[in-house]
Amino acid sequence: MEIQENIINKVANSGLITLNLEDYHHPGERIVYDIKENLFHGLMLREKDFREFIKTHDWSQYQDKNISVICSTDAIVPTWAYMLLANKLKPYANEVVFGSLETLDAILFSKAIAKINPENFANERVVVKGCGDIDIPVSAYVEITNLLTPVVKSIMFGEPCSTVPVYKRKD
Repeated sequence: MEIQENIINKVANSGLITLNLEDYHHPGERIVYDIKENLFHGLMLREKDFREFIKTHDWSQYQDKNISVICSTDAIVPTWAYMLLANKLKPYANEVVFGSLETLDAILFSKAIAKINPENFANERVVVKGCGDIDIPVSAYVEITNLLTPVVKSIMFGEPCSTVPVYKRKD
C-alpha cells in the first residue's frame, strides 16, 4: 500500500507579492561620453572648434542609448558645453545625464520607479527581490521603500522563502 503526502507550497499560499526591480531595468546600452576628447591639447575647450564638432558630428550613433556625460580630466569645461551636448544627444538617446554610469543607472531606475502606482500594492505584503542577474543601485531600493511604505502592510527584502523584514504597519 502506497501512502502519498500532499506537499504544500507555503510560499505560494503566503499572499506575498514579489517585486523584482530587475523588471524596471532599462535594456538600452549604457555608454560614457567623455568631453575630454573635445579639449584642445587636453587642456581647454575652444568654443569655435566645439561648435563645429557639435554641428558636424553624427549624433545618430547614439540612437536609443543611455549616455552619461563626463570629463575625466582636470580641465575646466564651461557649463554651456554640457548643455550643447545634451541638446544634441537627447533627440537620439533614451537618457542623457551628467555623471558616472552609476549615476545614470540610479536615474534610470528612479524614473522607472516613479511610474509605479503605489496603490497597486495597497494593503499587500511585498517582498522586494534581493538578488538577481542585474546590479540594482541601492538608491532604487530606497526609492521603492519610500514609495510603498505609506500603502503596504509590510515590506520585506530577499526571496519569499528567506526574507528580512523592513517595515510592518501597525494596525
